[in-house]
Amino acid sequence: MAFDFAFLASGNYGALILGGVLTTLRLFASSWVLGFIVALVLVGLRGVPLRPFQWVISLFIEYHRNVPTVVQIMVWYFGMPQILPREVRLWLNHGDTEFLFALIALSLNVSAFMAQDILSGVRAIPATQVEAARSVGLGAFAALRYVILPQAIRVAVPPLVNRSLILFKDTSLAMVIGVGELTYQVRAIENLTFRSFEVFAVATGIYLAAALMLMAAGATFAKRFPADFRS
Repeated sequence: MAFDFAFLASGNYGALILGGVLTTLRLFASSWVLGFIVALVLVGLRGVPLRPFQWVISLFIEYHRNVPTVVQIMVWYFGMPQILPREVRLWLNHGDTEFLFALIALSLNVSAFMAQDILSGVRAIPATQVEAARSVGLGAFAALRYVILPQAIRVAVPPLVNRSLILFKDTSLAMVIGVGELTYQVRAIENLTFRSFEVFAVATGIYLAAALMLMAAGATFAKRFPADFRS
């Protein structure tokens, strides 16, 4: 059987793939930024000395770390609207509901892993760093923000890069609720053309190229900002 990629240039197949790539990148970037912010909040709240509060945070992290990501997406898309007020459901139905719920699910999911990675980085910081920060008059949260977190994030760069790669690949799971990302569009083209090898080869190349660029960006960041704190 002869393989022919030229058909992708005909009709609107190229536009579909481009649209899928842009949606994938938008979903990934938005989920990463929101997830990182939530992770930083979780790390900060870990210092609150209230046991019930810590239980809630631990439950949040364990749920998102142990329940399959695709299930979390479906819980948000199919389950959450059932418990929302009718007015909110109607408002959501007028927008891009699929993208919104995929964004929320992926952001919360990746935040749990990022929080654990950053916490591991915090534990790697010598105690003398905390003592030095407190000795110059910084409070607990100020020391965490200005002294501990910047160093902890540098330590956590390798696992954060790995988690970013997983998040990028997890964007393909959004197809189960109809988000028009790359995998969704490739699957639609395959159903129309029955050219399975060609369309999935293109998708594979795109995912591989993006993953390699993420790895290169992570390596560049780690090299430029090494975790070389003093004990």
